[in-house]
Amino acid sequence: MKVLITGTSQGIGQAIAEKFLNEDHQVIGIDRQEASIKHGSYTHYQVDIRDYDHLPDIDGVQILINNAGTQNEDDIDINLKALIYITEKYGIQGQIRSILNIGSASAHTGSEFPMYCASKGGVLAYTKNTAMRIAPFGATCNSLDPGGVLTPLNECVINDETLWAQIMEETPLKKWASTEEIAQWAYFLTVINTFCTGQSIIVDGGESIKHNFIWKD
Repeated sequence: MKVLITGTSQGIGQAIAEKFLNEDHQVIGIDRQEASIKHGSYTHYQVDIRDYDHLPDIDGVQILINNAGTQNEDDIDINLKALIYITEKYGIQGQIRSILNIGSASAHTGSEFPMYCASKGGVLAYTKNTAMRIAPFGATCNSLDPGGVLTPLNECVINDETLWAQIMEETPLKKWASTEEIAQWAYFLTVINTFCTGQSIIVDGGESIKHNFIWKD
């Protein structure tokens, strides 16, 4: 299938692109950084997703994965507004089979920076809106909402022993996901899944359900 993925130069987006390439799909990446993937079935466009006037014309996208995102850098414009624009440009059309938005567990818990939480919370509502509008095409739209993921952007806490110990105390499974694990979820939700739509799937090692029940012995 023809797969369009934003933010493919590193982290989750790169892992998702490589997963689809390994499964023999045609992958198109959009990223403001240079390509980090070299493959015969991969096409890369180096452009900021906010640069609406210079986004490429791409017809017949069957799977759209909105992965590009940021933290503390024009979060609303990048994580929400640009995601909406990309979806309306490439995803709302008759050949679409699936749209996946990479959200965040923080959209459910509010445990993040204010603008970041707001941007990802907006993605949840927009996911439901999109799911309703592409359902007549027989297509699905969901959001995949990770908690901690082992990416270069998170190395500031991963490599801090004190902060990492605190984070693990908040994570029942005592680990973070690899980018490859998130890519497997993305593949399942867009290729294998045909019936789940309009949903937000939290993959966070149990962090969002952690609670301490206090009671007398």
